Amino acid sequence: MRTGLIAKKLGMTRVFNDAGHHVPVTVLQLDGCQVVAQRTVEKDGYTAVQLGAGVRKVKNVSKAQRGHFAKAEVEPKAKIAEFRVAADALVEVGAELTADHFLVGQRVDVVGTSKGKGFAGAMKRHNFGGLRASHGVSISHRSHGSTGQCQDPGRVFKGKKMAGHMGDARTTVQSLEIVETRVDEGLILVKGGIPGSKSGWVLISDAAKKAAPEGLPMPAAFRAPAKAEAPAAEAPAEAPAEAPAEASEE
Repeated sequence: MRTGLIAKKLGMTRVFNDAGHHVPVTVLQLDGCQVVAQRTVEKDGYTAVQLGAGVRKVKNVSKAQRGHFAKAEVEPKAKIAEFRVAADALVEVGAELTADHFLVGQRVDVVGTSKGKGFAGAMKRHNFGGLRASHGVSISHRSHGSTGQCQDPGRVFKGKKMAGHMGDARTTVQSLEIVETRVDEGLILVKGGIPGSKSGWVLISDAAKKAAPEGLPMPAAFRAPAKAEAPAAEAPAEAPAEAPAEASEE
């Protein structure tokens, strides 16, 4: 089980395949997706990697978070998420994940926060059919109808589908296809739509219901963190050779 990625949704466009047919795609950008911390069984009871993406101003970061990022030697991140991984799929702290972490044609699951729609009726929110257009129905054509029973149980069950706040919820779309990856630009093109608005953060991971293709980079495709090398000790300057003393004349 590999780690996933944190990406920013830039919007939708289309690309043309080899047959000349256009394919609608969502463009996802990797904005400094780095490993911030590791979770191990010995210390935390489970195995995972904590990723961070984006940039956040230091003044908007709490003191505890500043210390957390400083320990990992990474800039403060705008978005943080954890991905459960196998024990042999841990990635070193500070490594930056790249777009070739996924292969073209691979299936992935994408998690995002859907757009908020505000207060919506039952027909729009839950796709109800509504009441009849005539034969005694008056001013209630789009209502959701009965919501409970009689005196027993005498209440409305929790979770009953009714009018209310629509959207702005965690949503998962499964088994989407990777159409193209552009490593230099840090872009991943995924076929179809993805929940969320532009500039929203999404989580991408290997599909749970599709077999992983062969050749996936293990444990991940990443750039190793740059190690600060200590300056080499300067060699002492050699003393200039002394000129031979001239023989004194007697």
